[in-house]
Amino acid sequence: MTAAVVRVPPYHYLHVLDNNKNITRLELGPQTFIRQDHEKIVFGPEPMVTVPPRHFCVITHPAKRDGDGNIIFDDYGQVKIGHGDQEIRTEQDPFPLYPGELLTSDVSPLRVLPPNQALHLRAVRDFELQSMGQGDGDGSAKRTISAGEEWVFEGPGTYHPRVEVEIVSTIHATIVKPNEALKLRARRGCVDKSGVARKAGEVWMVMEEGAYIPSAEEEIVGVQTAFLLTEKTALHVRASRTFTDVFGKQRKAGSEWLVTMQDCEAYVPGVYEEVVGEVYATTLTNRQFCVVVDPVGADGNPRFGQRELRKGEMTFFLFPGETLESGVEDIHVLGEEDGLLVRAREEVGDYKPGDRWMVLGPCDYIPPVEVEVVEKRRAIPLDENEGIYVRDTRTGKVRSITGTAYMLTPYEELWEKQLPAAVEALLANDLDPLADRNTRSVAPAATQAGGRAKHKVVTYRVPHNAAVQIYDYKEKRSRIIFGPELVLLGPDEQFTQLALSGGKPKKGNQIRSLVLLLGPDFMTDVVTVETSDHARLSLTLSYNWHFAVERDSEESAAKIFSVPDFVGDACKAIASRVRGTVAQVAFDTFHKESARIIRTAVFGTDAEGHVRDSFVFAANNLTITNIDIQSVEPVDQKTRDSLQKSVQLAIEITTKSQEAAARQEAERREQEARGKLERQKISDEAKAEKARSDLLLLQAESAAVESTGQAKAEAQARADALEIEGNAAVKQAKLRSDAMAIEVSAELQQTLDRNRAELEHKQKLNELELERAQKLAEIEAQKFKHVVDAIGADTIKSIAQAGPEMQAKLLGGLGVKSLLITDGNSPINLFNTANGLVGPGGTELPHGNGNDS
Repeated sequence: MTAAVVRVPPYHYLHVLDNNKNITRLELGPQTFIRQDHEKIVFGPEPMVTVPPRHFCVITHPAKRDGDGNIIFDDYGQVKIGHGDQEIRTEQDPFPLYPGELLTSDVSPLRVLPPNQALHLRAVRDFELQSMGQGDGDGSAKRTISAGEEWVFEGPGTYHPRVEVEIVSTIHATIVKPNEALKLRARRGCVDKSGVARKAGEVWMVMEEGAYIPSAEEEIVGVQTAFLLTEKTALHVRASRTFTDVFGKQRKAGSEWLVTMQDCEAYVPGVYEEVVGEVYATTLTNRQFCVVVDPVGADGNPRFGQRELRKGEMTFFLFPGETLESGVEDIHVLGEEDGLLVRAREEVGDYKPGDRWMVLGPCDYIPPVEVEVVEKRRAIPLDENEGIYVRDTRTGKVRSITGTAYMLTPYEELWEKQLPAAVEALLANDLDPLADRNTRSVAPAATQAGGRAKHKVVTYRVPHNAAVQIYDYKEKRSRIIFGPELVLLGPDEQFTQLALSGGKPKKGNQIRSLVLLLGPDFMTDVVTVETSDHARLSLTLSYNWHFAVERDSEESAAKIFSVPDFVGDACKAIASRVRGTVAQVAFDTFHKESARIIRTAVFGTDAEGHVRDSFVFAANNLTITNIDIQSVEPVDQKTRDSLQKSVQLAIEITTKSQEAAARQEAERREQEARGKLERQKISDEAKAEKARSDLLLLQAESAAVESTGQAKAEAQARADALEIEGNAAVKQAKLRSDAMAIEVSAELQQTLDRNRAELEHKQKLNELELERAQKLAEIEAQKFKHVVDAIGADTIKSIAQAGPEMQAKLLGGLGVKSLLITDGNSPINLFNTANGLVGPGGTELPHGNGNDS
């Protein structure tokens, strides 16, 4: 309950609602307010709103005032409110809020704008701007502002807000520094600060230094920094549209030009200028030159397709479209052994386009634009053992040049001789031809490249007591060179590769070589033989060999290369002779006379039955001079066992004597160990008895602990079981109650749903019945209306008056002055009946109440 007596302090107020009039009024302090029974304090007491100097507040739904500032009330005494409106108040005296007024914002200080700062303002509705202090910033006495109009209030100054104006944004001045420019764009048609009319979308530059605040019709695109130009740098500029630049020159759209230090020291590109990039000066010394492609002429137009030679000393900029053909080049300084191969681009002097010639030194040479340098050549110094392959580009002939310094002529070039990969690998490895053949192999492909200069004449040092076969494919003949000798390979010559057998036993294509060793040398092979009594043996044989060749005879020299794999063929032939001979003798005989049998098989016997000293292969003059039997091993296990029996018997005798001595020593040590074992057994049994007694004591203690622990565990388990059963029963009862509650709730919900559905069904039926009755009543009313309209008002009036008038006439004829007929159901006011019956003249016409009968 609100207190009946309220003390309102000074500068306070409250709102009182009169329930009888439904009007809320304002009560100001200081006073003692006595509330009546029909009144209610709906707000307050609250302190009045106080606005300090240079502050403001916003009131929503302000009370309306007349021209003198007095509050306007309606006919009922209620304060009139401007609903949806706002009012900004800056008055200094405290003021109350009338019923309906709201303080939207707190009391805030007025916004003070410093220099170089402004507010972008927009009018939200039409109003008249009275003076500068109301937020316009133009100082006009009076002008009309339309809704949507925008302007800028610049500082320094104090901005007084208005409800008709909203703040769009705060603008900070952009400082235009030296060598900078401000790029602006017009948001709509306007006149800039320089008095120039601008169209919407137009872009211009502000070059003046200082702070610049754009107007509401302007927006800042960016700050353009000037490009500082020096003697070494220039600016490449492209025009985006046709215009006249700051130098007064008309530029076409797409044209490009350079701005250099001769034009200005600092350049700010205009709004229609696009900076392609900075161009650095090209400096040529007195020993340099360059060729400029598509040079720009004196008229500023490029000369497409032309070339210009520029020599040092000079410094220049490449204009747009100009390029250096090969960059800055040094003057060709030619010595006595140097030369330049040049080719004519176009006709120059006595040379036609495409002609080639040599410029020989010593001299300095700068090629004119009509001549191009193909390559720089130098005389190639060659020793007697060195050479190069040279190919004539006009005839295609290749020749080798050795033993002198040679300069290629204009129509000659170095020719690269291609060798098979295997030959390249053998030349790169440079193996010692005298090393063991079994250790040789061809290098992998990765190492075969070797780094051989293919235009140099292929050289190969043939070792001592060796030979190399070289075949000339052009002359279709071969030559054989015996070492020691240096081989120089001609343009059409190739080495003959040797693919020899290697390994034990011999396998084909295991050794590759360019030289054929003449021997003496040896080769080793493994041969498997079988005796007449079927004993299989593995023989390791080593053969001494050499080639019997006459170096002065070409026919004899050619025979040594007639057999491609002399190692494999010789080993096969010797193995065949050995197997045939050994197959005719028994194992015991071969075991005793193996050396004689094998030498006889290989070398054969003369007429006197003596073994020959050598075996010669007539096809290539290969001579076998000796055979060394390195090992004889049986292949069959039975043969191996029979050979080992004799050795085993000797070993067995020695073993038995050693076993007897060892047995005696073992028995002695066994007796000593048995005595020690008995003593240790007695000691161990005493310790075992003591340990058994300790075990019995521990078992007794363990049994006592076990019985006690078992009883305790059973009691604890029983208690836990009872507790679990109790908890389970409680939980079961709780779950049963929850289940019953769910069932009851479900039944109740089902009953409610059934009743609701039935009620909705009855409501729908009643609505349908009501709608039916309403439509029938409308139909009856329409029917009655149509009937009445058909009969007519005058006819109905005549029908209504016909009965009473006839009855009145009938009663008048009978002399009856008053008659009342009723059905007994309707009550009759008898107190006023007499007044109704007696008229002004003492006569009253009869009236009927109820149904006449």
